Amino acid sequence: MIPFAIDSGLGFAIVLAVILFFTKFFGLLFRHYGLPQVLGYIVAGILVGPAIFGEFCGFCLIGFESDAYTPLFLLKGTVDGEAFSIGTDGLEIFSKIGVLFLMFSTGLETDIKALRQTGLAATLMACAGVAVPMVLGVLICLPFGDIGLGPQNIYRCIFVGAILTATSVAITVSVLKELGKISTKLGTTIVSAAIIDDIIGIIVLSVVSGIAKSGAADATVGGFEGFKATPYGTIIMIVAFFAVALGLGFGVSKLFRWMERRWPNTHRLPVFSIVVCFFYAWLAEEIFGVADITGAFLAGIILSTAHRSSIYTDKKVDVNTYTMFAPVFFANIGISNITFAGMNGQIILFAFLAVLMGLIGKVIGCGAVAKAFKYNLKESTIAGVGMMARGEVALIVTATATSSELGANALPGEFMIMTVLLILVSSILTPILLKLLYKEHKPDLPEGGEKAPEESVTGTEVAAEQAATANNG
Repeated sequence: MIPFAIDSGLGFAIVLAVILFFTKFFGLLFRHYGLPQVLGYIVAGILVGPAIFGEFCGFCLIGFESDAYTPLFLLKGTVDGEAFSIGTDGLEIFSKIGVLFLMFSTGLETDIKALRQTGLAATLMACAGVAVPMVLGVLICLPFGDIGLGPQNIYRCIFVGAILTATSVAITVSVLKELGKISTKLGTTIVSAAIIDDIIGIIVLSVVSGIAKSGAADATVGGFEGFKATPYGTIIMIVAFFAVALGLGFGVSKLFRWMERRWPNTHRLPVFSIVVCFFYAWLAEEIFGVADITGAFLAGIILSTAHRSSIYTDKKVDVNTYTMFAPVFFANIGISNITFAGMNGQIILFAFLAVLMGLIGKVIGCGAVAKAFKYNLKESTIAGVGMMARGEVALIVTATATSSELGANALPGEFMIMTVLLILVSSILTPILLKLLYKEHKPDLPEGGEKAPEESVTGTEVAAEQAATANNG
């Protein structure tokens, strides 16, 4: 078979056409069976890439330069690690834009006012939903030194814990809406906690990845770059980034409110919003050494304060995100990051144990906080199960944890199967368990409590409904 070597604009367009066709086909297939579309996107990437057919059959649809298999569409690599290649580098650029758009959109859908109204319960539930799975994730890694984890690779262990912290708002929201429980006090608390959970998880990822990068950096580098490469320098730069970003954010928010009054619902609003997203991502990564997705996410949160323009912008960004860039990002995970060649029994055992810890950690951590706020046992269990679902953010965290920029501290590609399995299992179990728990459940309020007033949950419902649209085709 003579491969089509992709190192031209038109050739890359054909590769995009193949990726978009298969991602949409498998996305719709997965949605038909009640599973997240992003899983379909990854499966599409696995099937068109070299992970299965390339490694075990000797040929694949899209692949890279290798003697082990023959791809029909050959994504040519860079020459001597310097020259730009449309094939491999183009796919990485589209993937990078996709993940930035995803995090920017997540930030736009965050309603800060609604989160403040949900009170202490949602915040503490989110903190427990991050802390308990993370600790369990790190502990489960310690005995697995033979597969690149263990105490000698503590950064990798922490990354595994960080992956287990993310919660999918969309899946839980869809089930609560179906059951008519989204507007109850418990339902509002769960949704708000899930949103706060992701915010805390992104902050944790920024700190861990920043320190991991400093550990992988060349110790001989001097000057400002050398300062950023030290652990204390990393912490200082992370704090400085949030201070600078939030300081600039006040001006950006006021500017967009003025633009909203002057030019309501015009295309210039989403265009300038994307400019802010990319600038914050660049500022985070290149200047302060913080993960670029944190910058994009924070840009979305800042612009979410301009309420009407943020909703309009989110709709416009979603069109580009889920039409082109997000499918390419998730498919590229399957094409470039997932490999079954190095898979063995220990990795599979670890993946199952990690998934178990991730599920149990949410139920124990979030359920315990709910119980402390005088919810009964069944309601506390509902709170824990409602926080169990995982989705896009877990994949984004995993993609960051497996990035080559982390050097020896990066997770090997084989561990991506853990996240895929976590999303699959939690996406199936969460709706089933929520429906079973609510089936015989009568009181949905804390003892002596009252139903939350509609105005106190409206903002959260808007943010939740916008998050849920990410699963629509």
